[in-house]
Amino acid sequence: MTSQFAKTVNNKVLWAQVWGLATVQGAIALLWVIYNLYLVDLLSRLGFSTALATALLIVENLLAVVMEPLMGSLSDRLQQQLGTRFPLVSLGVILTVGASVAIPVIALASPETALRWVLPLMMVAWALAMTVFRSPALSLLGRYAFGTRLPQAASILTLVGGVAGAMGPLAGQIMLGWGPMVTFIVGSVVLLLAAAVLRLFQPNVSLATASAEESAAIAAQSVISWQRLSLVFGAGVGVTLGFRLLMLLFSRVLNSQIPNANVSLVMGSIFIALALTAIPAGTLAIRLGNRRAMVLGLAGMALVCVLIGVVRQNTMAVGLAFLFGATFSLVSNGTIPFALSMVPAPKAGLGTGIFFSGGAAASSLFGAIAETLQAMPPSVGTLLGVSALLIAGICIARAPRQRLLASS
Repeated sequence: MTSQFAKTVNNKVLWAQVWGLATVQGAIALLWVIYNLYLVDLLSRLGFSTALATALLIVENLLAVVMEPLMGSLSDRLQQQLGTRFPLVSLGVILTVGASVAIPVIALASPETALRWVLPLMMVAWALAMTVFRSPALSLLGRYAFGTRLPQAASILTLVGGVAGAMGPLAGQIMLGWGPMVTFIVGSVVLLLAAAVLRLFQPNVSLATASAEESAAIAAQSVISWQRLSLVFGAGVGVTLGFRLLMLLFSRVLNSQIPNANVSLVMGSIFIALALTAIPAGTLAIRLGNRRAMVLGLAGMALVCVLIGVVRQNTMAVGLAFLFGATFSLVSNGTIPFALSMVPAPKAGLGTGIFFSGGAAASSLFGAIAETLQAMPPSVGTLLGVSALLIAGICIARAPRQRLLASS
């Protein structure tokens, strides 16, 4: 790659396409908020126990461990053969919308009928449909920005995702008041509109067209390094498990250590802070470098893990929640750019899928141990949280550095 070409692509971001991609990220986050809000309620309506909800989430995440990199790799093949990943994105969106509408309809069945067993199967199908398009869609970020500007572009995804995530604690009761049919339809419409916006902004456009010399370099880079993929997977495990454990610690502290705790406000503050600090965190990542910014964010999250035990009032909890959100924004902005930097450009979908695969493995593990952790002292959760974040930091810090070309 010539120095002039490198300078050009490193200073450009296709902002319209990035915002289109951010709407998809927001729709994904919103649908997961809706799903988690109604999961136990819908299963209970048909006579299932709450334990089934936990089991379903574990199974769904175990399936996602395989599906995320599989769909990402399939999208890489489509990109090479057809010049676009969008057919897979469209398929996943259509399947997700269909399952989203089917879930509340099936929940109307009588608890005494055999049809009730279709509900948990449809919920698993819904989760699988989400994996069909997430990695293919979000891997497109590598086409819209490059090099040092990737975390800045990713900050838009973090901003929109943070706003959508805040809907759970801050607007959950409102959405529950709408009922499952209306709420799932609203989520489906948002996803369809997001896919339409992404399509409108020409998702197949690329930041730069490689010359013959650069294309040869891309081909030379196409060998996959399993060491790199294992580090991406490990980072996904550590970041996700650390985040989930911190959320659990916040919930426990609010319910056990703070009289009259405003749980919705504090938990919502985490996502609001995540959204508000996303863009400044992206700017900071440009100055520090993405990996340094991520390690700094992980260190900040570990500090929150330690400090959470001394919180005794709402004001302190909100302040620590903002610190949590701000430090997590440094990490969240860097996850996809880190994954993309660890694979050849033609394997962007695989790299993104491997990171999400690690996250799914962590979520499955968390689901299996969450109930046990509730019965243990908070210090155990703190130790596990710091350990998970340390694992993520080691994977990121030890990752080999290699300058990769923009996606073709």
